Amino acid sequence: MSPSSEGVAFVLSEALPYIQRFSGKTVVIKYGGNAMVDGALKSCFARDVVLMKAVGMNPVIVHGGGPQIAAQLERHGKESRFIEGMRVTDQETMNVVEMVLGGVVNQEIVTLINQHGGRAVGLSGKDGRMIRGRKLVLGGSIGADDPALLDLGHAGDVVSIDTEVVELLDSARFIPVVAPIGVGENGEAYNINADVVAGRLAETLKAEKLILLTNTVGLLDAAGELINSATAEEIDRLIAEGVIHGGMLPKVRCGLDAVAAGVRGAHIIDGRVPHALLLEIFTDQGVGTLISPGEV
Repeated sequence: MSPSSEGVAFVLSEALPYIQRFSGKTVVIKYGGNAMVDGALKSCFARDVVLMKAVGMNPVIVHGGGPQIAAQLERHGKESRFIEGMRVTDQETMNVVEMVLGGVVNQEIVTLINQHGGRAVGLSGKDGRMIRGRKLVLGGSIGADDPALLDLGHAGDVVSIDTEVVELLDSARFIPVVAPIGVGENGEAYNINADVVAGRLAETLKAEKLILLTNTVGLLDAAGELINSATAEEIDRLIAEGVIHGGMLPKVRCGLDAVAAGVRGAHIIDGRVPHALLLEIFTDQGVGTLISPGEV
């Protein structure tokens, strides 16, 4: 047997207990970052999702689309504006968001998964009023003199999620692909952060795992080394000490909320690594950080 064959056999053997443990379990995956724009990584992601379904897991995809939205707005001669990291979404921008997220990006992901042998179905959070949303209200002050600058327009937050259609698709061997667009009481559309939607969906589905694909290796300690796994209490301490800060905080808080609500593990993984999903779920080493509710 050649060394490469031995390596393949070892990897398959290492994966077996994870396959057995997670068969029948739901995994909510937030898909974004480099993994969503690099052609080779997109193909890897689609294959990973199909394999997960083939071994009995129920992957549910929630996708972003920030770069694609920005590019489309630029074609319309419209500048992207952000307040505290949230996109200012007037009606014109919301129309673009719905077209890009609910149409172009969603269908590209569905097509990729189906090309690799899966059975993906695209959904917008507006479908069947699945994601009930409301206008996002920012807390605190950003130091602006003009209060109107705090108005994010159609940027939204999650009120509730009806998972009936997702569970129906899961049970029928389909793979749901969800665009993070919410619907308000009067039918108005809201642009909701994909991390937030993925976290709330994982909570509502009582998922085994929430996985957030990022453009970083994961969470780093004070020495700049990767934290492979940590409890929620340990992560809280690192936040308090300022070790975890900046743009990583919203993702970490999503993960903490998920595990506090009963999700057994939240993973922040490096989507720039080919087959990152399989490596994180089915190997001992993984490619990111696992946040668990109790002792690891």
